[in-house]
Amino acid sequence: MTNLQTFTDKIAIRLSILCTLHCLAFPLILVLLPSVAVLQLNNETFHLWIVLIVIPTSAYALTVGCKQHKRYHLLTLGLIGLICLISAVVLGESLLGEVWEKILTSIGAGIITYGHYKNYRLCQRQDRCACPEHSDELSK
Repeated sequence: MTNLQTFTDKIAIRLSILCTLHCLAFPLILVLLPSVAVLQLNNETFHLWIVLIVIPTSAYALTVGCKQHKRYHLLTLGLIGLICLISAVVLGESLLGEVWEKILTSIGAGIITYGHYKNYRLCQRQDRCACPEHSDELSK
């Protein structure tokens, strides 16, 4: 059974990828499938909601991972990625311009994805990991 930290790492990775896909692929999808415009996913509200979900998910998973593995550079990476995402939402298209907003969002999402992936892999590779899913196996 996977623990909450592993679950939140996986969710944060998926959310970051979704955010990047939304930024980069949505304009193309709108051109190819105009009926998608009805969904109104191409506004700042979508970015705000994704960031509001990513912040607690990433903060929890990376903090717990750092406590377990003592790899604090992953927490720093995650914070840098979150700062990029939050900056893209706060500054928005009106201050950054569409291109720079997408670049900043993509960089932030990429950094967060990398941090969560490394955090997840550390738990999978360590023999004496403190994660609950591995400690059950050690106690047998």
